[in-house]
Amino acid sequence: MSNQLQSPSFRQSFLTFGAIICVIGVGLFYLKASLHSLMLICLLIAGISALKLSQDGFKSIRNAMNSGIQGALSAIYIFILIGVLIAAFIQSGTVAALIYYGLEIISPALFLPAGLILCSFMSVATGTSWGTVGTAGVVLMGIGEAMGIPLPLVAGVVVSGACFGDKMSPVSDTTNLAAMSSGTDLYTHIKGMLYTTGPAYLVCLVVFSFMGMSYAEHGLPASELHAMLTGIESTYSINLICLLPFVVMLVMSLKKISAEVAMMSAAVVAVLIAILMQGAQFTTVLNSLFSGGSFETGISTLDKLFSRGGISSMMWTLSLALMALALGGILNQFGFLRVLISSILSRVKRAASLVTTTILACFLGNMSMGEAYMSIILGGQLFGDAYDKHNLDRSLMSRSLEEGATLTTALIPWTTGGAFFASTLGVSVLDYAPYALLNWFNPLLSILLAYLGIALFRAKTSTTETKSQAQTDDAQLKQAAN
Repeated sequence: MSNQLQSPSFRQSFLTFGAIICVIGVGLFYLKASLHSLMLICLLIAGISALKLSQDGFKSIRNAMNSGIQGALSAIYIFILIGVLIAAFIQSGTVAALIYYGLEIISPALFLPAGLILCSFMSVATGTSWGTVGTAGVVLMGIGEAMGIPLPLVAGVVVSGACFGDKMSPVSDTTNLAAMSSGTDLYTHIKGMLYTTGPAYLVCLVVFSFMGMSYAEHGLPASELHAMLTGIESTYSINLICLLPFVVMLVMSLKKISAEVAMMSAAVVAVLIAILMQGAQFTTVLNSLFSGGSFETGISTLDKLFSRGGISSMMWTLSLALMALALGGILNQFGFLRVLISSILSRVKRAASLVTTTILACFLGNMSMGEAYMSIILGGQLFGDAYDKHNLDRSLMSRSLEEGATLTTALIPWTTGGAFFASTLGVSVLDYAPYALLNWFNPLLSILLAYLGIALFRAKTSTTETKSQAQTDDAQLKQAAN
């Protein structure tokens, strides 16, 4: 922390956080106020509180806000590219082809578990929950709506599968960040997560399969199915070439090419297919990348789906994310969150309590800073010594950081992840959150297992330490013999 900033007291930190949580809680659930307006009030509260600590007035506050936004610039780039990608996939017929083949192959009874597995596979392969939601998620929402399955339930399946890969994939940024922040090996970190994520995932798969059975009779009547397929065929030229942009993005992601490059390359391929195969006008396609497209298939649900995407569709999400990140910058740079967590840590006596505190602290970090990256980094800085003190392996800390930060960001409306998922899927966070089962089950199961003493990895004594201890013991024995 800069020498121009004073550290807040526990009382000031607690009151600041309490005021912010009250504003969001009352405004969101009671007043039904705009989330952007509530974020503005929270920024005002944090700014006034921080002003008491700053010795150079508003300058330090502005710098703190800038640092919060700067730390998530890569996420902001992806915000924009996802809007471009969705619009390009719609123009090229990629989304239409996936829906066309999906309606012919997937039955309503298997739709929910199949959707979970599809999103899980794609997110593990690509390492991005956002890319999964923006492509496979959009398609599944269209198929689910056509089958008459509630959209919040479909969105919950998509988010669960997408976040599974974001947490478990070796090419995921949060997976690597958690391992790095905790000082543990990447694959040791992934192996440690299997103890809690594996059982939680299987439970989710069983629950979604059971829930899917209740929609077994929701298959489209032959006449309605024919009408939808005909509507797609009359609007697009449907063949396997339409799937090429999707394949390009998947292959480039598997080759560990950066997400921005993979998304832009897939969008370029989609634009070429839209012009050369779908017969779209060049200017129309370019304009759609900003404002989305407009199609008339004769089927209202399809028209609504095919009129989405574009950079402009992401502006609501982007503006909210910028305000949340600026708020997080103030709370982080002025030490409000650090003071609260440090005070709680001083009272933690058990290993299970430490795991619980880590998960809850990351959840609180997501609520206050709006971004899982900062929660993971801050958690790694604050909790390392406590895990060492309790003789716990750092992979236990990295696992807890992921379960508290990576998974819960999708459950909070004003985080970058929550705002993006809601905007892209067309379902509010509060509506899909009860069905994002993995995001709830995994952290809760981790806490339960910790208190049962299961999967609490103890730190291993290094070979050097073992030899040193043996030499010390030998010297003590010789001295006693003499």
